[in-house]
Amino acid sequence: MWLPRCTRKTDGAGTAAPLASVLAAVLLVAGCAGGPTSKAPKAEAKAAVEAGEMREIPPQAQTLFEQAAAVLAAGDYLEAEFRFQEFVLQYPDFPGAHANLAIIHAANDNDKAAEDSITDALLLDPEYAPALNQLGMLLRRQGKFEDAEAAYLRAIENQPDYALAHYNLGVLNELYLQRLAPALDHFEKYRALIGEDKQVEKWIVDLKRRLEASQRAANVTE
Repeated sequence: MWLPRCTRKTDGAGTAAPLASVLAAVLLVAGCAGGPTSKAPKAEAKAAVEAGEMREIPPQAQTLFEQAAAVLAAGDYLEAEFRFQEFVLQYPDFPGAHANLAIIHAANDNDKAAEDSITDALLLDPEYAPALNQLGMLLRRQGKFEDAEAAYLRAIENQPDYALAHYNLGVLNELYLQRLAPALDHFEKYRALIGEDKQVEKWIVDLKRRLEASQRAANVTE
């Protein structure tokens, strides 16, 4: 997988920006409420419809993108894939369309196609946070946990308010890297960015309890 080196932080251009309320719709949710023992062992973190900076794209292109995003948010992957592919044929230089195609391919268990779409997005913009987030999810599925962490961290470096990367880092650190303190930190940052999330609230409470229990045990040992 080609992973370009990041050389600067984003200044707003090429970052994820909601086009309409539908773009905030969460399509895939990882795990279930409770502690790590109750979370699905193959839990995927969240993937949302990915938007992007549209300032240099004609109004008709924005309309096409919004229509495709609405179909994706509704869960019609087949139609959404067709619409995003049509969009890419007309406007190939917009990384958001490639990032959304990566979501669709991943949902269809086609990691090779997802990788190709992620690569296309990063070739257009090596600092595009949604594509880096999708890269992290792909690497996580492949068991490359440290590489996945690096991709998520780069997404946050380029777009500090990108909540989904914080969510994914929370899942990765808790379930796969067994790092409770970093997991808590990222879940709290995710919550601060998006507001209420009852599922994540429960995970935060559980992580705090486990960290306190671990500290008490350490104190007794000393």
